[in-house]
Amino acid sequence: MDGLTRSRWLHFFWSHRLGLGVLAAAGAVLLFPWYTDNPYTLGLTNRIALMSVAVVGLNLFMGCTGQISLGHAAFMAVGAYISGILTVHAGWSPWLALVVAVAAAAGFSLAIGVPLLRLSGHALAMATLACNVVVHHVLLQEDRWTGGPSGLAGIPPLTAAGWAVDDPVRLHFFLWFVVLVVMFGGLNLVRSLPGRGLMVLAADEVCAACLGVPVARAKVVLWTLSAVLAAVAGSLFAHTYGFVSPDSFGIFVSTDLAIMVVLGGMGSVWGSVLGAAVIVLLPEFSELAEAYKEFVHGGLLVAMLLVAPQGMIRGIRQAVALAWWRAQQGRSDAAA
Repeated sequence: MDGLTRSRWLHFFWSHRLGLGVLAAAGAVLLFPWYTDNPYTLGLTNRIALMSVAVVGLNLFMGCTGQISLGHAAFMAVGAYISGILTVHAGWSPWLALVVAVAAAAGFSLAIGVPLLRLSGHALAMATLACNVVVHHVLLQEDRWTGGPSGLAGIPPLTAAGWAVDDPVRLHFFLWFVVLVVMFGGLNLVRSLPGRGLMVLAADEVCAACLGVPVARAKVVLWTLSAVLAAVAGSLFAHTYGFVSPDSFGIFVSTDLAIMVVLGGMGSVWGSVLGAAVIVLLPEFSELAEAYKEFVHGGLLVAMLLVAPQGMIRGIRQAVALAWWRAQQGRSDAAA
């Protein structure tokens, strides 16, 4: 292959890296059940998929605005409990309940987002954490509908074309299809012209405003979008496991979501999935990670901020680029 042909192929891959990356991920998802059909392993990957949907949404908000939310598990709770209540107590279709739950989460996020987003920094983080505490308290007290501390059981699974999506393999394909759709939409948003303006917003609000970015409206839109994706993840969680409890969406779940964002890299859609995978799989490698989860996750976050504050994805890219540059320098020196 001559240099011209190689450069053309490189240009093709670089120009279509978004679609090719999603296609590669889709291929891996399709082949994974043929690699292993162990229900426990598929259960782990399905949990990664559920968390990835919520983390992508939170990452779009945190990565594009530069703000931190410590209460996004509240939107997961809204999606999960509204889906559960409508299907268990009212006998609604799971799909219709999912749509209503997501719409309710969007309205709830708008209602609290307009005043909350006037805050910034630590004040906003504490305010979102307080919202999570309030939602958790409501779920505990309204035991007539939510089951209180005992939780809500008997939530039916989703059905498609007469097939119940309750088998681990079917759940694998369905949940990861949702993840791929969310990733594709997030990647297109980040790489679009408005998305590039939003990335400026994360760096400097004044500069973004000077460039014509509607700062206040952009924050509200991203906040609502992240809440909608969290509600989708919560509703899918309810229909996947058939049971939800207030502790499923407590403040530690919210902090874990933020840790997943930072680990993968703020503003990185691929990093969202990687961060979710690390946190979900960490207890599988060490019992201490499960027994002392809060301390381990906090220590991992501090270590990542010290070693690679830009996140794992950008850290890997920089390491690969540095290795490639050194290899090229070695070849040049050898040729000389």
